[in-house]
Amino acid sequence: MTREQLFENIKRKQSFLCVGLDTDLKKVPQFLVERAEKEEDFDAIFEFNKAIIDATAPYCIAYKPNLAFYEAHGVKGWIAFEKTVRYIREQYPDQFIIADAKRGDIGNTSALYARTFFEEMDVDAVTVAPYMGEDSVTPFLGYPGKWVILLALTSNKGSGDFQRTQTLSSQTLPPPSLKGGSDYPSELEKPMMLFERVILRSQQWAKNYFASKDSSTPQIHTAPSLEGGRGESLLMYVVGATQGSAFADIRRLAPNHFLLVPGIGAQGGSLEEVCEYGWNDHCGLIVNSSRAIIYADTTKDFAKVAGQKAHEVQQQMASILHDKGAC
Repeated sequence: MTREQLFENIKRKQSFLCVGLDTDLKKVPQFLVERAEKEEDFDAIFEFNKAIIDATAPYCIAYKPNLAFYEAHGVKGWIAFEKTVRYIREQYPDQFIIADAKRGDIGNTSALYARTFFEEMDVDAVTVAPYMGEDSVTPFLGYPGKWVILLALTSNKGSGDFQRTQTLSSQTLPPPSLKGGSDYPSELEKPMMLFERVILRSQQWAKNYFASKDSSTPQIHTAPSLEGGRGESLLMYVVGATQGSAFADIRRLAPNHFLLVPGIGAQGGSLEEVCEYGWNDHCGLIVNSSRAIIYADTTKDFAKVAGQKAHEVQQQMASILHDKGAC
């Protein structure tokens, strides 16, 4: 899915809501768990997801299964994840599917992670940890229409341990070949916080990656536009809703990229504050809500109530889109 298609979905559905499928068998309605215990072929995780998806699909533009909730159940969990992705693809093909996997390793390992999620699972995007650097991220970039969502400034309490640490420029100057024709070198030579360096540096990675490809490789060069080399149709960034005015700093460094924003709802993030500081001309926000929607009710009406909660958020978003002139 391209950046333009994503924005068209936002305008059409009057929503930039992502529903997080953090499916925990300790929190889902117990009648589903009890049925799974009695019926060997009944998949409680998938059946819960299916009901939530059917109820919320009119009000959201994306789903984000968090892999930890599936991997915790071994093979059965992976099967539930695969069935969930397939169900969304078949029944709601306009939905943007994010595998919240937070992968990132040495190059050949990252290449296999990329193959897993983009080829085998056919998701639209995967979250990636950038800590190991360029060669751990670039294997995810070579898939047309697929997105890399880098962790930048997260919503958890410990985000300040490293992400807001001031970094020195002496060890991070770009290679001489990148001098000139870009504002990245001059920006990277300045002291900045780690999350800022991740955002700027990763835009260079995208530029370097595509510049290095042979022009005779059509599957690479028919990928979505790099928007001036910044990778705006390839890269998104995770920015926690609890970060407030820090969105203004991020928009200075990544004015046109989409941001995946967790932390609305149960984590206490403010949708209004996120939009005040994080908005751009293409909305530029995919705001995730998980627990506040999927666990809003534990009775047999759980899916209906989840739909109502998603609709409430969608109505807020529709009002914001109208006020921003994005209708």
